[in-house]
Amino acid sequence: MRREAGPLRILVVEDDDGDAMMIREALEGVTTPATLHRVADGEQALEFLRQPSDGRPDMILLDLNMPRMDGRETLVALKRDPDLKSIPVIILTTSDDIRDVAGMYQEHANAFVTKPMDFDALEAVVQQIRRFYENVAVLP
Repeated sequence: MRREAGPLRILVVEDDDGDAMMIREALEGVTTPATLHRVADGEQALEFLRQPSDGRPDMILLDLNMPRMDGRETLVALKRDPDLKSIPVIILTTSDDIRDVAGMYQEHANAFVTKPMDFDALEAVVQQIRRFYENVAVLP
């Protein structure tokens, strides 16, 4: 069970404004609202997550290819931090490279999803992820 009732809290770590907007629209297309926060790279993600006043997200959607601190480095930092490692991290990226898939699972990603290229397919995938974490999974 989530720590408190209310909308699912999602941190989107995505540097591309267009992709971030499509993810937001996909998540807002569901009748139950979600609380979204978006940052553009791993450094901003860790900064946000270490601010107790901002509240802890229920899940993180993490892109791999970003400037400054990419998703690979971010995942490693998250899963090595005792205060953050239990937050589910879903890799949501354009990569389908088997080395990325294997590497991210080795670093304890909870799921690896390749972003579809068209909005309708992306919307369906993002909504499936949300429904799973909202209605099926038991969150810390």
